[in-house]
Amino acid sequence: MIYCGIDWAEKTHDVALVDDSGQLVAKRHITDDADGYRILLELLTEYGDTEETPIPVAIETSRGLLVAVLRTGKRKVYAINPMAAARYRDRHSVSRKKSDPGDALVLANILRTDMHAHRPLPDDSDLARSLAVLARAQQDATWNRQQVSNQLRSLLREYYPAALAAFEPWRNGLCRREAREVLKVAPTPSRAARLTRTQLQAALRRAGRERSIAAEAGRMQEVFRATWSHHAPLVEEALGKQMLALLVQLEAACTAADDLAEAVEEAFPQHPDAEIILSFPGLGVQLGARVLAEIGDDRNRFADARGLKAYAGSSPVTRASGKKSSVSRRWVKNDRLNHAGYLWAFAAITRSPGAKASYRRRRDHGDWHASAQRNLFNRMIGQLYYCLQNRRPFEEGTAFPVVLTSAA
Repeated sequence: MIYCGIDWAEKTHDVALVDDSGQLVAKRHITDDADGYRILLELLTEYGDTEETPIPVAIETSRGLLVAVLRTGKRKVYAINPMAAARYRDRHSVSRKKSDPGDALVLANILRTDMHAHRPLPDDSDLARSLAVLARAQQDATWNRQQVSNQLRSLLREYYPAALAAFEPWRNGLCRREAREVLKVAPTPSRAARLTRTQLQAALRRAGRERSIAAEAGRMQEVFRATWSHHAPLVEEALGKQMLALLVQLEAACTAADDLAEAVEEAFPQHPDAEIILSFPGLGVQLGARVLAEIGDDRNRFADARGLKAYAGSSPVTRASGKKSSVSRRWVKNDRLNHAGYLWAFAAITRSPGAKASYRRRRDHGDWHASAQRNLFNRMIGQLYYCLQNRRPFEEGTAFPVVLTSAA
C-alpha cells in the first residue's frame, strides 16, 4: 500500500509517497494552482490510485482548494495536527533538522504507522459544508461586532458618558441603528446638548424606528442636556473623530452579521437534520446551524455518543499517575461547538422543565454554574446524537423520564 504526505505552503507544496516498508518511492514539488493539482493527481494515479483503492493523504490543514481537489471520489484525507506532526518529526531525527520535503515524508509515515489513531475528514454533504461556511462566518461576524462595540463603549466612557446613559434602556444599545444614527449627528457631548427634538426624531426615523419616536427623543434630549463633565474643546473634537472612525467599523460589522444571519436562516431549514435539531429546547435557527456546522451530517464520523461528547468538550477527562488521580474539564476540544453548547444549555434551562430540574440537581449537589451547565450540555448533546442516528425528534418525556415521573 502507498501512503501520501503533503507539506503545504502558500505558493508551493511538497509531496512524498512511501510504501509499506517506509521506503520513499516518489517525491515532487508542485505549485498551488491547477497545473500543480493536475501533477499531483497524475502522480497518485501513477502509483496505483484508483476509484476502488484510493491512496490516503495526510496534510496539516482541513480547508483550501488543495484539500477540495484531494477529497474528490472516495479518497480519505487526514488533517494532521501540526503539533502532532512536530512530535513525529523527532522520531525520525534527533538533530532537530527540518525541511519541507522532510515534513512531507513524516506525514506520509504517520499514515503508514498510525493511520488507525487519526481521523479522516468527515464525508459531509455539500449542503452541510456550505452551512458550515455560513454559520462560522456569522459567528465570526457576531464576535467581531461585539469586539468593535466594546471598543466604542470604552471610548464613549472616556469622553461621552451621556451617550451611554441615553442608550442604556435599549437592548444591544450601541449595535442598534438608532444609536448609530444619533452618534453620527452628535459625535461629541457638546453637539448632543444642542440637538433639538426635531433633529433627534429625524435620526430615529432614519434608523427605521416607528413607535414612541417623540417620547424617546424627549428622553434623550433630557439626558444630553443634563450636567456632564467635558474635555477641552479641541480634545473633545479629536475624540469625536476617533469615535466616528470606530462607528464606521461597527456599521460594517453589524451589516455583515445581519446579512450572514439572513443567509443562514434561508439555508438551514433546507437540511434534512434541521427539523430534528430545532425540536430540541434552546436551539433556534442560528444556534442550531452552528451545532450542525461542527458535527456535520456524516453518521459514521463518531463511533458513539462518547466520541461526540469528547469532541464537544462537554465530557470530563481523567488524569491519573501513580497514586494521584483527578477529573477535570477538557481543554482540547472544538471551541466553536463548545461555545454553542454553552448558549444551548443556558437557553434550555428556561425552555425545558427536565433540563431545569437537571441543572438544579447539579447545583444542589455542589457544582458551580458553569459545571452544572456543562453537565447539562453533555447530556443533551448525547440525546442529539441518538436522535440524529435514529431520525427521531426530541421528546421531553423520553429525555428526562425520572424528573417527569417525580413531578407527576
